[in-house]
Amino acid sequence: MWGVSENASPVRRGRFLRFTAALLVLLGIAGYVVVQYVTGGGGAPRCVVRTSEDGGSTYELSPEQADNAATISAVGTTRGMPQRAVTIALATALQESALRNIDYGDRDSLGLFQQRPSQGWGTPKEIMDPVYSAGKFYEHLAEVPGYSRMPLTVAAQKVQRSGFPQAYAKHEPDATLLAAALTGGASATLTCSVRAGGGAGDPAQVRGELTRAFGSEVLRGGAGGGTAGGEASSVLTVPVASARESGGGRPDRRGWELAHWALARAEALRITEVAYGDRVWSVERSSEGWRARDAEPGDADSVRIRIAH
Repeated sequence: MWGVSENASPVRRGRFLRFTAALLVLLGIAGYVVVQYVTGGGGAPRCVVRTSEDGGSTYELSPEQADNAATISAVGTTRGMPQRAVTIALATALQESALRNIDYGDRDSLGLFQQRPSQGWGTPKEIMDPVYSAGKFYEHLAEVPGYSRMPLTVAAQKVQRSGFPQAYAKHEPDATLLAAALTGGASATLTCSVRAGGGAGDPAQVRGELTRAFGSEVLRGGAGGGTAGGEASSVLTVPVASARESGGGRPDRRGWELAHWALARAEALRITEVAYGDRVWSVERSSEGWRARDAEPGDADSVRIRIAH
C-alpha cells in the first residue's frame, strides 16, 4: 500500500504528511474549479423549464443555453413557423452544440447548428450569429415538405444531413418543454436563478436585440429608455397587442413569449426584472421564480422589462 513505513525517519514522515496534505488541497481546488466551470460559478446560476407552472417534468440548463434557446425560438415564430418547427430546431441545436454558440466543430462546422461555410451556409461570421444561423435552419426546414408530420429525427436530418441522424431523437422531450415555454404556449414555466450585480445594462442594446429577434414591429407602440421614478434602472414596455390582433391561440401567448425571452436573456443583457400580467420575476428574488403580483388594468397588454442602470 502506498505510504511511508513505520521505520521511516521523522523528517521523511513529516515530508510525506505535508505532501499528502498539499495534494488533498490541490484536489479540492481542482474539484471546485470544475464545478464552477460547469455551473457558471458565483452561486451556480441555472434555468429550469417545467411542463406547467405547478410542476411536472423539468429540464435544467444554463443561462447561456437558455439565452440561445430563446433566440432560436424568437426567430422561428417571427418567421411564422409553428411550435413544432421550434421544437425541431431546439432539438437539433441541443445535439449539435448543446445550445452553445461554439466556434469549432467537425471540419469547418461552427455555431449553434454546426453549419459549414464550405457547404454554403454562410460566412463564419454570419454562422456565429445566432439570429442568422437560426434563420438559415428554418429557411431549409421550411423547404422540407410535410416536416411537421415527420418524426423529429427525420425532419432534422433533412436539414442537417448528419452522420448520426438518430441522435436528434433523444432531445425531443427537452426541446418540447423549451418550445412550449419560449413560444408562449405555457405560461410562467421558464425561470432562471441569476447572479445579482455585474454592472449596468444598455436599454438600446435590449431594444436592438428585441428587434433583431422579433422584427422591427415588436416595439411599435411601446415605451422605454429612460429611468423610472429616479430608480437606478431603465424600463422598456413591450406591447403584446399585435398578437391579440392577429387572432388564434391564447391572447396572452405573445406576452409569455416576450416575457420568457427577456428572462432567458436576463444575465446577458443585465435585465433585473420582468413583469407580465399578474406575474413578476426579479434578479434579487430569482430563486423564487415567477411571483404573483397585484395586476393593474393594462398589465396584460404589455411586458415590462427593467434593466440595470
